[in-house]
Amino acid sequence: MEVYLIAVGKVREKFIAAGIEEYSRRLKPYLKLKIREALEEKIPHHPSPGQVERILAKEGRSILELLPPSSYVVAMDKEGEMLSSEELAKWLEDLAFRGHSQIAFIIGGTLGLSPEVLARSHFRLSFSRLTFPHQLMRVLLLEQLYRACKIQRGEPYHW
Repeated sequence: MEVYLIAVGKVREKFIAAGIEEYSRRLKPYLKLKIREALEEKIPHHPSPGQVERILAKEGRSILELLPPSSYVVAMDKEGEMLSSEELAKWLEDLAFRGHSQIAFIIGGTLGLSPEVLARSHFRLSFSRLTFPHQLMRVLLLEQLYRACKIQRGEPYHW
């Protein structure tokens, strides 16, 4: 399986970069991971609704340009469906069984995801109703993908 993690912006914090590197390394035996970074727009201190719309549209276009055309697209969205780790493992297994060999997970920027990106998504996944920093969300997603791979193979992990 080929997994794309498409996220807005560059990682700035060293501890987050270290977490991404660690889970990317752990995932190598299980799947082919490609991380792509979309352009992040500068957000004014108090953006107007029009500015928010323009920023989301620009970031959305950048995300859509990075999507492999035939990929199954999963938007990370706090309003999406919540799955347990075991359910995520089964869901990923079912996707592969149905012939989806490329899955693209999308993490938006500070303002979230544009309506165009959400419309292009096949599924909206939420890890919580809480809001997480989009940089940290990369580590959380990679950790859950690693956990899902371990669950699928019946290998021990922190149950």
